[in-house]
Formats: sequence, structure tokens, C-alpha cells
Amino acid sequence: LHWAEKTTVIVNVDRLSALAFKVRGRGEGCRHVVYTDSWTSYRAFSLSPLCSQGLFGVPELSGPAGFQMAQHQALREAEFLVHKACTHPPGAVTVETFDQLSDSLCRVADLADFIKVAHPDAAFREAAERTCVEIGTLVEILNTNVDLCQSLKNLLGNEAVLATLDSDTRRVAELFMFDFEISGIHLDESKRSKAVALNVKLLDLYHEFLNGSQLPNAIDKQVLPEHIRHCFSIDGNRVQIGGLHADSPNDLVREAAYKIFLYPNTSLLLCLDELLACRHELATLVGYESFSHRALKGTMAKTPGKIIRATSRDFKMMKEMKKKTHTTNPEVMPWDHAYLSSAIRTEMFNIDPSIYSPYFSLGACMEGLNRLFMQLLGVYFQAEQPKMGELWSEDVRKLAVVHETEGLLGYIYCDFFRRPDKPHQDCHFTIRGGRLREDGVYQLPVVVLMLSLPPPSGRTPSLLTPSMVENLFHEMGHAMHSMLGRTHYQHVTGTRCSTDFAEVPSILMEYFASDYRVLSQFARHYQTGEPLPENLVSRLCESKRACSAADTQLQIFYAALDQVYHGKPQYRSTTDILREVQEKFYGLPYVHDTAWQLRFSHLVGYGAKYYSYLMSRAVASMVWRQCFLQDPFSRVMGERYRREMLAHGGSKEPVLMVQGMLQKTPTIEDFVDALVLDLNANVKSPVLFFNNSE
Repeated sequence: LHWAEKTTVIVNVDRLSALAFKVRGRGEGCRHVVYTDSWTSYRAFSLSPLCSQGLFGVPELSGPAGFQMAQHQALREAEFLVHKACTHPPGAVTVETFDQLSDSLCRVADLADFIKVAHPDAAFREAAERTCVEIGTLVEILNTNVDLCQSLKNLLGNEAVLATLDSDTRRVAELFMFDFEISGIHLDESKRSKAVALNVKLLDLYHEFLNGSQLPNAIDKQVLPEHIRHCFSIDGNRVQIGGLHADSPNDLVREAAYKIFLYPNTSLLLCLDELLACRHELATLVGYESFSHRALKGTMAKTPGKIIRATSRDFKMMKEMKKKTHTTNPEVMPWDHAYLSSAIRTEMFNIDPSIYSPYFSLGACMEGLNRLFMQLLGVYFQAEQPKMGELWSEDVRKLAVVHETEGLLGYIYCDFFRRPDKPHQDCHFTIRGGRLREDGVYQLPVVVLMLSLPPPSGRTPSLLTPSMVENLFHEMGHAMHSMLGRTHYQHVTGTRCSTDFAEVPSILMEYFASDYRVLSQFARHYQTGEPLPENLVSRLCESKRACSAADTQLQIFYAALDQVYHGKPQYRSTTDILREVQEKFYGLPYVHDTAWQLRFSHLVGYGAKYYSYLMSRAVASMVWRQCFLQDPFSRVMGERYRREMLAHGGSKEPVLMVQGMLQKTPTIEDFVDALVLDLNANVKSPVLFFNNSE
């Protein structure tokens, strides 16, 4: 199995040249293959029915009904492990049993969490959704199980036993206790029951809000000017608007899409109100001042802090650009931000994605990643042939991740191409976490990378825009975190760490994706083999600085809104709060009768933690400049990066990992300076930050 090449590309087959894709299978051993530019469909291979398996090789998941079987099996195993934890004398085995319990539930829940959004068959998605709810409900019940908690207290309260535990085991024990505490284990029985009920209710509210945030809004087509109706989906006499159309060159299209797509939905407003109220009630019930205080415990930020305004200089540039190109409304409005930023970059630097895409075939990009990881970490990819039934779509690829001396590290399933009903988003999903099993064998991690790339067409391979390349590198940063986080315990494997640290490895990879020394190793025109000109890369990097202050200010606004929503109750509508926060932290005005917060799906997964993107970017910037800017292929720094940051997952305090990598303790000023350095060179006023742990 290999990347199906349409044109011949000559490359060296020396190992360090990163021709490290290998083929495993059918008794052939391993052999080097030349990288290719599109993927052969698995349908082209004759797979024996005797090799048939379920999704991800789980036998039960050959059909939707298998989720119930897998769920029941996990519940039976959980019952056994709970009994074992409650009856065994305190010791390391207590933590190991807790981790087995976590693993048995996560192996089903994490897989279901992916399938419910990605499988093309609605029956699979619905079965997976039911499993997520059932497992989630059980987890909330276990988090308030007094006997289970007591077994952990017996361990943590026994100094003699604690002295025999290694630091990782002790930290994992403390993390499990933290889960108990934030679930109200210390409360009396009636309040514990209330905490469970609130958590179960929140699961339903999350589902309702996430679904509602994705639904289109409809309007009578007569309301829209006839000359722009064709830009939207028309269903009879109604126009369906399912997005902001932020990249449309027509300002009226952008305005209409913004006002209609963001028009308030009464039931969803009530859902968000109830969601925020439940979160606050739960947080105060278990002893926290607010949900934000509860969510930030154990992170790098520690507590809700201060936010400093960013510069609004870039909005003046946008206004000048709008004057040049539009006359209907000379003022810059929120629906103009993305389009005008792009127009400014195009005018100043002539950044046309179609100029770059021929140099970024998917095969070349994967080869570039392969080469980079080999040089930095001694890690390479092997294409794996899956069993029948293992994949949910025939265009998914399975890669084994192999270390040059340590052997197989884990598996990455690459779900890269667009298809109907597939979410248009780029994500990393953990399917199975790594851990040291009871038999001494390491349980290999399994992840999925889901992108929305254009599929190959005819003799043209999948060609990526610069932003797609950056997203590919970003998500592969998450994957390497999962592969190289060789923790003893599954509970803290890979990306299972504090949210404001989890994005550091992925954002760091974006810096590699913008460095000409890295790109020059693989970016070749898919037809001629011509290397990507250096001046194109220089222009691309310079263009990213254009309007970057305004883009950062937008992120501050999002983060500030998230913090205010999850702080002390405001006793007013979420729209009124939005209007006030937008006026304070964003350079563009609120638009009457819109409710952008109803499309802010990050409120569910990143509640009170949206700031993590900014915090992680600051850390990644410091790591890049101090450790990799001089030599992006440094094996010494690559090994330090693995040893100090990737290897620990969540088993070590994030601040300690950053200190180990930078070999110093960063200050608040260091974080701010790191972000300022990434902005336009003309920006002189201090930018934001919101970590104030004093």
C-alpha cells in the first residue's frame, strides 16, 4: 500500500532523506517506497473476509448494535474494578486499578465520541451518541462514589505507603482525587445526588447546544435582494444560510449571512442560559467561587486573571481597504474582518493560494512531515493495510508510527478528505490512550486526524493551500504528542493534560510549517518538480503579520467573553454581556439582533478555557525562538523536546515542563513579549494577556 503517484518525482532513498514511509504487510517485511501524491482507495485491494474486523479492529463494532455490546462489556469490567479498588489494601495497585477503570471506560467512550460525528452511517452515529451518554452518566456517578473515593483517601492519607510511590503514581492519584473533589465527593448524600443530577443534565444541554449551534437559519427568499440569492442554498421559498460566508467578495452577501446566520434563536438562548447556570450551580455546590475558578485549577493560568486590551491599529488599515473596494457602507463591520484581512494580505504581498497549492501536494507534505520527525525525533511513518471493516470510509489511511530504535509507537488513522455529512473541521481524536498494562506490555496509543482536504481528481493529486498545510502540521503536532507521551498511566497519556498546555505541541508545529528550511525539503511542484521559491515563502510569512494584531484582539474578545460567562452570574442576558464585552475588547461594533454566542461551540469543550489558545501560542513562540529558530532540525533540541515536554503527557505540572524545555521560569512579561513578537512589527503597544496567578 502506498501513495499513488501520478508523476515521477526523483528523491533520495537515504533514511535521513525521510523516505521513511515503509510498507508493512502480507509477509513482505518492510521496504522503502517513493512518496506519492494521492491515495489509492482500499477498495482496490482484495481483502479476505477471514480478516474482517470491526471499527478500529474492535470485533463488536462490525455493526451499530456492537456499541451496546462494547458498552455492556465496559460496564461489567468497571463493576469488577470498582470492587477491586474498594477492597484492596492501599498501594500502587490502587492507582493502577483506578487507571484500568478509566481505560476500560475511555476505550469505549473515546471511540464513540469520534464515531458519533464522523461515521457516514447515521445508525452508527446514533448508536455511538447513546453510548457516549451512558458512559458519561456512569462516570459522573463513579465520581461521587464514596467507597471508591475512600480507597483513594486511604492511600493519600498513608504517609508510609505514599513514600513508596514514584512521582508519576502520586500525581495520578492526586488527579483522580481532584476529579472526586470537583464532583462534590465531600458533600452530604443529598448534595452529592444533586451534583450527579447537574452533571447528567449538563450532558444533555451540551448535546442540545452543540447541535443547535450547527443548524442553519432560514428566511423567506423575498427578503433578500434577488441578485444575491444564488449565493445561498434555496429550499422552495426559503433561503437556508448555514455559515457566515466570511470570504465572499460581496459585502452585501457577507452582511446578509452575518445578520441571518447569527439571528437569535430563543430556544437556544434558553439552552445557553441553563447551561451556564448549571455550571455555576455545580461549581458553587462543590466549593468554588465560579465555574471559571473550578475549570482553571491545575492549569498554567491557575485562576481567572486580567485581560489587557490589544491595539486596534489594524482596523484603520481595514477601513482604508474597504473604502477602496466598497461603497455601500464605508464603516468596517464584524462581517468584514476576515475578508478585508485577506484582501490586505493579497494586496500587500500578492498571496494567492492557487500559486502555492501546486507545490503542496498531500503526498509531498506527508513526506515533509516524515522527514522532519525523523530528523528531530528519530520517528517515521509506515503505511498499514487495514482489515476489512476496520475503517469507516474507504479514503481513510492508517499509518504506523515507528521509532528507529524503540520500534512501533502507535497508530494514526488519517481521515483527510471532504465527504458529505462529514464535519468541516480539523480535529485530533484520541481513540485509545497509551499505558503500561498489567502484563508488562505497553498499550499502544491510537488516534484519528480529521481534516477537510480536497480529494484528488483525475490526474491531479490533492493540493493544499498554505492554511491547509499549516492545519496539517498543527494536527500532526497533537498526534506526535499522543504517540510520544509514553506515560505509565492512561489517565495522563499524550494530550490528556491541562488545556492550556495541550495546544503547545500543535502550535509549535505551525512555526515549522512557515520555515523555508523545512518547506524546502519537500515543497515541489507536482508536475515539474520545481522547488517552492524562497521569495514566495518570505511573502507568505510577512503576510501572516498583516492584521495579526486585529486577529489577536478577536481572540482576546472570545477569551474574555468565555471568562465573563463563566464568572460570577451577571443576571442579564448573554447577548447584553456579549455587547458589553465586544465594545470593551474588540475594535468592531456589536450588530443589533445578532447572537454570535449561539455559534460559539467552544463554550462546551473549552468552557472557561478558551484563553488556552493564547497561552499555548505564547509558550510555543518561546520554545520555537529559543530552541528551534537557529536550527529547526536539531536532534539535540528534538530529544530535549520529547524528554521535557512530550513524554510526560499530563503526569507532570505543565509549568515544570515549560521550565525544563526553556531551562528557565518564564514570567508574565515573557508570555506577553512572546505574543508581541509574533505580531506586526509596527505594533508598539503591549498586547494582552490573561494569566495573573498572583
